[in-house]
Order: sequence, then structure tokens, then C-alpha cells
Amino acid sequence: MNTAATTPSKREQAERAMRRSWFPVARSVDLDTPQRATLLGTSLVVYRDGEGRAVVQSSRCPHRGADLSIGEVHQASIGCPYHGWEFSSTDGSCVRVPSLEDQCKIPPKARLKTYPVIERFAHVWTVLEDPIREMYDPEEWRGEEFEWLAANPIDSNVGVAVTIENFRDVAHFPFVHKVSMGPTPEVVEPLDVKREGLDVWMFRPLNAGTGEWANDGDCEMHYHCIAPGLASITYNYEKYGRRVVAGFPSPVSYEKVKIFWGVANAANYSGADLEENLRVEEMVYLEDIPIVENLQPREVPWDGEVEEFSAPADLFTLNYRRCFLELMRRGQQMDRNQGVESARELEASRA
Repeated sequence: MNTAATTPSKREQAERAMRRSWFPVARSVDLDTPQRATLLGTSLVVYRDGEGRAVVQSSRCPHRGADLSIGEVHQASIGCPYHGWEFSSTDGSCVRVPSLEDQCKIPPKARLKTYPVIERFAHVWTVLEDPIREMYDPEEWRGEEFEWLAANPIDSNVGVAVTIENFRDVAHFPFVHKVSMGPTPEVVEPLDVKREGLDVWMFRPLNAGTGEWANDGDCEMHYHCIAPGLASITYNYEKYGRRVVAGFPSPVSYEKVKIFWGVANAANYSGADLEENLRVEEMVYLEDIPIVENLQPREVPWDGEVEEFSAPADLFTLNYRRCFLELMRRGQQMDRNQGVESARELEASRA
């Protein structure tokens, strides 16, 4: 039996698993007007209707293909900018065709695909297919009130896994972040890492050094990555309390992301305000981009297409890769289960 034709490559498994994963597609603050988004090649419109609901739908009008992201939002619908057709913000059905005298003659199959929506961390999140797991809810943030500030998204021509690894890699600090962090040791101490399922954590003390954040003093850093697309650091300062920086790269395609990210301060945090924390963290992000965008390949070589070598300083990112492989495994199992169910339904319909 030739299994090569039936067994998907790791890349294909990764793409399928990401279709079953939650990703941000817009900042909540931008929903005063419809927003255009692309998630794994799927064109979307993101908006808030007149009743306050955040909505994610396919952006192509099924009448003549106009882009609904330049359309008009109504109380419970979005209107096409070309011919004014209106589509329900709850289920995507066409609810009005202005050129029709008798609205009972609206084509019943004219509708937009409507996707699940969760607003969290100052962003609008969606998922293209039945999700592998529930929306991200890091345990270290539960039970405490955080105020979030969403940053300007950053476009980057690499994949989700490469982007997450860059966020949480610690060996590149002395070479890439000389300005934002100041001089930092090149030798990386043994890392305190643990993994469970799709989550990996690392605990590391921060020596404030001489960079932009030197005045904040030392702290404990709680790193947390969740496959495929959440990477965070929760800073626990003895002087100030807790603050957060988190990145949520969203795959425009397999090898291109829009990095949504933001900062948060705990309600009792007494250090710098959100705007200042965002300014400092943005320096770090922007120092990374020109380095990361020249990596080859542009996504983790899941199928072993290139050879890589690792060191003990890569322990955290290697465990993230194990999380991503577990995500692929779970996605494959869901695909198999749905295939079996579809076959049963087809068989029943023929009976």
C-alpha cells in the first residue's frame, strides 16, 4: 500500500490544525468601521453591528463579488457597497435586496459564512473550523483584573511557529536587543521549563541590566506559550506588581503573519503606564523583524526539509515544537472522526 498518497505531510497537518485554532483578526478598538482580514487565505470582514456584537464573516458579497469590508454597517446587518444587498450579522443570511419589490423573492441560498467570535485581550478572535481546544485562557491571568492595550499590528513574512519561537527564544537577546535590553550575558543558564499538552511554561529571573527597562528593577518572568499562536511573558515585579506582554501572530498564509500583540497591567500595578510599557516592548518587536524575516525556511521545517542543530538554550522552543506536533495530532484525530461521521451519514442517506 502506498501511504505517501494518503498520509498528509507535516506541513499539511500544520495548516489543517491551524484552521481549527483560534486567531485574532482585528483589534477591538478598530471596529468603528469594517475591517478587512485574511486568515489562512480566507478573506474576512470584521465589524461591530449596531447592537454591539463583534462579527466575523466572509467578505465576498455572493451577488457580484464586492468587498464587504468597504460596506455599510446597519443595526443587525452589513450592506454591500455595490448594490446594497444586506446580510444578517447573526447568521449571514441575505435580509434585504433593494432592487427587489418583493423581498420574499430574496435568493434563499445567498448568505455569508459566519464564523465564531470571542473578544479577549483587546482583540477579536475567530476560528475557521471546529476548534481543537477552547479559546486561550492562561491560568496565570485568572483571578486578577488586567487592563489591556492593543498595539499596532506588525506584518512579518514568516510563519506562526517561527514567530512564536522568536518571541520566546532567550539566546538571541545579546545580539538582537542591544538597544532595548542593553548588554546581556551570552551564556544561557539551565532553563526551568515544563510542558503539558499544548502548553509550555518557563520561569526565569530578569536582571534589569542597562537597557530601556533598567529602572524597573529585577523581576520574575513567567513565560507561557500555547500552540499554535499565543506567547506571553508575565512580569512579576517586587516593586510594582504584575504586567504582561503577549503576542498573537495570525497566519495570513502559511508563511506570512500579521502579529497582533498588546500589553496589560494588573489593576494594582504601580509601575509605568500601558503606553510606556507598549513603547518599550515595541522596541523589542521591531528589533526582531529584520532578523526573523531573513530566516530560511520561513516556517519550522516540520518535514525535515533542512537540517537544524540545537543547544540547551533551545529547550523552551523545542518544547513549543512538541506542543505544535501535539496540536497536529489532535487535529488529525478530529479530521478522522469527522470523516467517519460523514461516511456514516452518507451511508444512512442511501439506506
